[in-house]
Amino acid sequence: MPETVLVTGGSGYIGGWTVAELLSRGYRVRTTVRSRAKERAVTEAVSTVVNPTGRLDFAVADLTADAGWEAAVEGVDYVLHVAAPLGVTGDAGTGNNPDALVAPARDGALRVLRAATAAGVRRVVMTSAANAASPSSYATEGVTDETLWTDPDDPTLIPYRRAKTLAEMAAWDFMDTYRGPTEFTTVLPGAVFGPVLTADTGGSVGIIARMLSGAMPGVPRIGLEIVDVRDLVDLHLRAMTSPAAAGERFLGTGEFAWMADMARILREGLGDAGRRVPTRQLPDVAVRLAARFRDPALREITPALGRRNRHTTAKAESLLAWHRRPLPETLLTCATSLLTHQPTPTPH
Repeated sequence: MPETVLVTGGSGYIGGWTVAELLSRGYRVRTTVRSRAKERAVTEAVSTVVNPTGRLDFAVADLTADAGWEAAVEGVDYVLHVAAPLGVTGDAGTGNNPDALVAPARDGALRVLRAATAAGVRRVVMTSAANAASPSSYATEGVTDETLWTDPDDPTLIPYRRAKTLAEMAAWDFMDTYRGPTEFTTVLPGAVFGPVLTADTGGSVGIIARMLSGAMPGVPRIGLEIVDVRDLVDLHLRAMTSPAAAGERFLGTGEFAWMADMARILREGLGDAGRRVPTRQLPDVAVRLAARFRDPALREITPALGRRNRHTTAKAESLLAWHRRPLPETLLTCATSLLTHQPTPTPH
């Protein structure tokens, strides 16, 4: 009988690709959704890559509630906890509360771990973030590894960074006191791009969608460590099965690129389809003014203007034989799949 893997958050970008890759490798998959209404969309998205018939089922469970998690882990061999709350301060539902993302991230991780350890699953792999292993100050540059922990008490941290850091810390604290057969591993990705399974442009791929649309007057001086979603999923699966991965953190970042570099790759690689991609770099002061007076969402990125902190993936490469696709391939497949799934909107 094939092994069964529970993937939390199958309707998300990383979750959908995780489900598809597990099915492609012969596993049975169960994935959590917050309501039955999402099942069809997940099935249709996964079906663009692999036939899920007879090997994919669903469990209704939410990170903010206890109900459903015991049933979700019943009979599974592994758990990939990919689901995470997303948003920025000021979003609907978070108001201006900087702690609004912490509770669902931290408490959700603990709900998954309590259910998984009670069921005696072999291993839980949790998706954290590279920003949970970074200098707290965006002004610090250098190359860091998994031994570093972000300081969650730093008042300058954006809510998403703080939530991911506290969630991972809580998970490791839980496992430190656990005595049983379940093993635990975390994966810390950078900015995730690559092909999309649906027309949804949420999360990181929304950056590419906005660049393609011409809606951006220019690009801010922001640098990202870009990892292909397919490579990130591969890292999760290696972390799930490798004996060497038990009890370890693994950074899953990629090549560093300024947004201006990303724009150049898109313009050169897409031809006419990339004609709206902006190539002008916006002055930092213009971005800060826009964040203050016009676009509150920009407040989340202003601390990163000009930052060039990077991470090493030597641990994943040496222990798990992990490797990554070239940056241009990741960006161009992301862009072409977005163009295929959704017509580029006319700029306002």
